[in-house]
Amino acid sequence: MPDDPWVPAGDGAVPATCLRHARHLARQGQPLLALAWMERAARQAPDDPRVRFALAAARLGAGDGAGAADAAEAVLAGQESRAGLRLLVLACCMARDWTRAVPVLERFLTGYGFDPALSVAAGLVCRHAGWPGWCALDARGTLHWGGLPAGCVPDIWLGGRPFAAPCQSGACAMALPRSGSGAVEVRHAGQLLLGGRPERTALARVAGAVLPGDDGLAGWACLPAQPERAPVLYLCDDRGRRELALHRTEGAAHGSPAGPAMPVWGFDLKWDEIAPQGSVRVTFADGRDLTGSPLPVRLPRARPVFPAMRMRDRAAAPMPRPAGRCRIVVPVYADCAGTLACLKSVMETCLAPDCGPTVEIMVVDDATPDAGLATALDALAARGRIILRRHDANRGYPAAINTALDDATGMDVVLLNSDTLVAPGWLGEMRRVAYARADTGTVSPLSNDASILTWPDPSRPAPLSGGMERVRALMAASLRASGGRDVEIPTAHGFCMLIRHDCLARTGPFRPELYGRGYGEENDFSMRARLAGWRHRAALGVFVGHVGGVSFGATRKALQQRNLWVLNRLFPGYDALVQAHVAADPLAAGRLRLSLLVWHRAARQAGVNGAVLLVTHGGAGGVARVVAARARQWAAAGLLPVVLEPEDGGFRLRDGREDAPCPPLRFAWPAQAGVLVTFLQALDLRQIEIHHHMGHGLRARELCAMLGVPYMVHVHDYAGICPRVTLVGPAGRYCGEPGPAACRACVGSLGSLVGETDVARLRRDTARELAGARHVVVPSADVATRLARYFPAVPCHVAALEDDRPDQSLRQFAAAVTTAPASGLPPPTGRYRVVVAGGIGPEKGHGVLLAAARDARARDLALEFVVVGHTSDDAPLLETGRVFMTGPYGPADAIGLLRGCGGHVGFVPSVCPETWCFTLTQLWRAGLRGVAFDLGAVAARIHATGRGACVPLGLPVHQLNTFLLSYARQACS
Repeated sequence: MPDDPWVPAGDGAVPATCLRHARHLARQGQPLLALAWMERAARQAPDDPRVRFALAAARLGAGDGAGAADAAEAVLAGQESRAGLRLLVLACCMARDWTRAVPVLERFLTGYGFDPALSVAAGLVCRHAGWPGWCALDARGTLHWGGLPAGCVPDIWLGGRPFAAPCQSGACAMALPRSGSGAVEVRHAGQLLLGGRPERTALARVAGAVLPGDDGLAGWACLPAQPERAPVLYLCDDRGRRELALHRTEGAAHGSPAGPAMPVWGFDLKWDEIAPQGSVRVTFADGRDLTGSPLPVRLPRARPVFPAMRMRDRAAAPMPRPAGRCRIVVPVYADCAGTLACLKSVMETCLAPDCGPTVEIMVVDDATPDAGLATALDALAARGRIILRRHDANRGYPAAINTALDDATGMDVVLLNSDTLVAPGWLGEMRRVAYARADTGTVSPLSNDASILTWPDPSRPAPLSGGMERVRALMAASLRASGGRDVEIPTAHGFCMLIRHDCLARTGPFRPELYGRGYGEENDFSMRARLAGWRHRAALGVFVGHVGGVSFGATRKALQQRNLWVLNRLFPGYDALVQAHVAADPLAAGRLRLSLLVWHRAARQAGVNGAVLLVTHGGAGGVARVVAARARQWAAAGLLPVVLEPEDGGFRLRDGREDAPCPPLRFAWPAQAGVLVTFLQALDLRQIEIHHHMGHGLRARELCAMLGVPYMVHVHDYAGICPRVTLVGPAGRYCGEPGPAACRACVGSLGSLVGETDVARLRRDTARELAGARHVVVPSADVATRLARYFPAVPCHVAALEDDRPDQSLRQFAAAVTTAPASGLPPPTGRYRVVVAGGIGPEKGHGVLLAAARDARARDLALEFVVVGHTSDDAPLLETGRVFMTGPYGPADAIGLLRGCGGHVGFVPSVCPETWCFTLTQLWRAGLRGVAFDLGAVAARIHATGRGACVPLGLPVHQLNTFLLSYARQACS
């Protein structure tokens, strides 16, 4: 490890390096600096549970209990674990948040048992939250307690009866019978202790998964309540039962309940170690199978489905008579509220006399552990609302479906997940599609979360929002937009899947012997049906709401991986078949029809008085911030803001309102030019604001010309006169705006960022656009002056993007924002600290910052730099030992981070003439004077307010550092 704590060993731009460096610093007794590096790692990898867990631990070590609790809760939201709960309990205690600590400690004590490391914390929680004491069982069945008056033994009930056993004086533990004694309840003076109903089965529970691969089987297992203890696993095949050898392996990769910081117990088996016939099981000691077990050793004969396949032609077959009966099958296991909501929606829409065929609702209870759900199902069955079939043991989704298919001969069958919601008209429309063609075997609807059937964007499944009201609205809109229409799809989707009676009779039931508890079984059915000549169709006029992913909880990923492996070996080409469908996207037109109707209805319901189109690029930064602000202004004025961004081969339109109730729209250009123009005209488009053409090429100008609506131009940079956008030339700084020949040479050397390489043509196009604009809006007088050199006949309206309040001092200006300083930043080092904000690339001064840091190190100046944000190349900056970067941050965090830096002066190192600069405002709001080069709007604003100083562009780096050092000292005096 390096001696300099600001220099990590390895690439500091990589989260893993930051993580290792933070742990090294913690071991060296520098918890605050360790926390800063951990916070950086978390900003680089915000979705990595290992990093989030380490962040929570680092915050706890640095004394930030509330921050540690927030980070621990973020980890637990993804996967509950013993380690995560313990960390959260300790964090709540440090923060003295006793109310928050109680349910967490309760969950730990009852579900994970006794941990001596929490004894003190548990006593504190009980004392401050008003509990008489606490208790917990350990793995050996010994009951431990604490928080009671000295010498007191709690009252214990086993199976509802008092239990008394000899207990040594002063002891705080007692051995209980290991089994057969019923539920445990522990009280003191009539009051239940915290953790007073321990879950014995939870303390012994095991988790794990087995996955097949080309070389053999691999898997993992753990005891969530005792992650350090190895479970006992057995391999069972035709050769008998034998114990597996286990080894420690990384747990986070498996999403295990041991926790992101805990390893699990893994195993690997080659196929030649397994009997070559029958099936293979991997079981726990009690005989229960791991997730993914059993597995068939020999699969049925493979049958290719793509690109070439043998498939019977059923298109010419006579249309069968519609089935007189339809059975809706709903397998259930958990989620009582969601299941009953699903059944209610089905009963309300399918049991009315005018629903067509005789409809029956069959619920298959796959041994639910929820007594309340079982009772509710019994009540519905007793009233004749459902037909109820019940498994004695949990057998999985495919087996539950087969239970319902056993006597479904001659019926159409609809398979419906218990986490769905249906609305009036859904079943009739699905049957209409089912009987529109002789070769239709299955029908599936659109949904918010249904892979290729997802609306509005299959690549972005979304949670179901708005509940039943939203489902009714989308079902009605789907029927209006696409009633009677369908599209062939490669496979049905089991969340809602109608199987026509003749297809079911020909294809046969599901195959639980291959797919175990579930996932992929409907795809297997679909491929078998496809090979028999049946086709699968999407009913575009039906929308069914889907919560998604509830059925299998934490085991979902393992089941998907296991069954997809089986599916692709049974049906080679399955993945390619689906990928070909995704690439062709035949559902796009149907999704667009629904989306357009949703937009029109939303606009009508909102009572807007027309629309405004805001043309911009698809990136973030200052332009996006201004566009969002303009959208808010237009919405407040009663107009619908519609944001137009570039998309490959066309446009992406999105709702510019903050709640954004309308889905994004995509239009190919010029293929869908007419549809786009008609849509915008139907919204009563009143005005266009052009903010940026980056990524659009000529398309946006062509669209605006077709619309014929008055437009304004908002200038954010110099993309209209400089193909490099920023007026930075080959020297790496402001070019001075030379003549055309030098500009051509620059573009020839560096290339164009706007698509156009002909500088003269770019400026002619810009001149034409500005001349036709109702207004040309620029953020500063400096921009107006600069544009006047090229377009002297175009008047510019100067509208500052923020109010700098030049009448206020820096202290007054900063006092208007009350954001507290953030924690988790590098502690003081004794050097003067220069703070830089934002994303620092070449034009924003990366080269200047690097040269300054290297000079500060070479001359051993008492000067260092903290970048609140990120840079285009972090590694060389970190290597200097004089620069720290926080990593990316959200807009709401900026001021807090800047204030938490403990900086002495702010620095805006841009080498281009900025048109505004939001980060300068943020530095001022943080109470830091700004230093910048005497160039562009930044310099003009500093001169106007007196909140900083400007230095000449090109000032030698040693003079720049000398000035920064002197200015920082002055700020401290």
